[in-house]
Amino acid sequence: MQNIELYLLDALDIIRCGWLDKIMVFFSTIGNSGAVWIILALVLLASKKYRKTGILLAITLLLGLVVSNVFLKNIIARPRPCWVNTDITLLVKNPTDYSFPSGHTQAGFAAVFVLWFEKNKFWRGVLILASVIAFSRLYLYVHFPTDVLGGIVIAFILSYTVCGIYKKMRC
Repeated sequence: MQNIELYLLDALDIIRCGWLDKIMVFFSTIGNSGAVWIILALVLLASKKYRKTGILLAITLLLGLVVSNVFLKNIIARPRPCWVNTDITLLVKNPTDYSFPSGHTQAGFAAVFVLWFEKNKFWRGVLILASVIAFSRLYLYVHFPTDVLGGIVIAFILSYTVCGIYKKMRC
């Protein structure tokens, strides 16, 4: 499976170019440490109308950090594609943590799913941003496609769980 994923990542080479490199580095960078999603949660928390959504997002992001970055990455210990194919020239600093799941993707899609479950009209715009950030991780050769897919699945499970527990507590 890993060979197929490396082949897919190598196939992205046909679209690589200077201006797109800069765009992908930018989008990946704003996803570092979940920064853009933490800012979104803070903005939602500051608004009385969206405070509940902000709380749910903050809880989901925190839970995702623990589940994905503390536990799963270290238990699964999957090497990153740039560690497997060392011939690649990285456009970003070589990550030091393991590859599965993609934390950038997990955090972004946690925001998408929380907004979607809360019927917040901004979920579509957040979906676009989260998707671009997730794609940037593939483009930059720091995640395998299944790392990104895993991040999306984990985000869905955590968001569904957090929003579901809140809804049951309110009944």
